[in-house]
Parts: sequence; structure tokens; C-alpha cells
Amino acid sequence: MQKGIDYIGSAVIFFCHDGKGNVVFGKRGINTKDEHGNWDVGGGGVEFGDTIIDTLRKEIKEEYCTDVLDYEFLGYRDVFREQNGKKTHWLILDFKVLVDKDKVKNGEPHKLDDVRWFTLGNMPSPIHSQLPKFLELYKDKLK
Repeated sequence: MQKGIDYIGSAVIFFCHDGKGNVVFGKRGINTKDEHGNWDVGGGGVEFGDTIIDTLRKEIKEEYCTDVLDYEFLGYRDVFREQNGKKTHWLILDFKVLVDKDKVKNGEPHKLDDVRWFTLGNMPSPIHSQLPKFLELYKDKLK
């Protein structure tokens, strides 16, 4: 059984920033589920027995090799998509997370081709298909 396909998957999405207007983006590699080569903020699935905040901390440590300094829960979204011809449904819990810019590096080079800092006014291209919706939904909280 596959999360998001055979049953509703749950995941955290994290918009990591340094408190000075810079945001971390990762370039999706060939070993990610989809949208290879697109830039995106981080995220990861919630595993059975893990709390949401434990998942947030674990995924940021894995992807960016750094700790959570502070976080803000932004909200949740039901995300309906299609992946490899199959309909998917994910319950997404969105967070804005403060991290130490100097400690961030690519902790998952097998999944992410690159990890870099950008500003919202100078974002990389192309971006993940779900990112514009995220940015529009939380635009007032991401500044």
C-alpha cells in the first residue's frame, strides 16, 4: 500500500529561512517522486508513531543538516494531484522555520541535486507545481 495513493498521506512542508529574507530551496533530483529538476521548499512524510513536530525536526536535519531554531505553523492543505497516472491525496501541514544559514547543506544528495539560498524576489526556476499555491496562500506570513 502506498501513502497518498491507497490512503491519505500526511506530510510536513517547511519554508526554511534565516530571518533576513533568505529562503532555502532544493533542486529535486531523479530519485524524488516527481518534478525532477524543479526547485522546491522542503518536506517529508509523517511516519506512524512520529509526532508532527518530531517529523519536522527530523526531516530538516536529514535534508539540510541543521536544527530548527524556531517554527510557526502556517496551516494545512488538502492536496489532490496525479502521480504516474494515479490520483493522490495528501494532507499537508505547512510550517515557516527559522534555521542557521551557515549550517545548511545538502544532506540528501541522492535526492536533491542542489540546495541554495534565494529570496522570494529572486526565486530559482523552474519551481515545483505546488509552490505557487503555497506562496499565494501564505504570502502575508512569509515576509
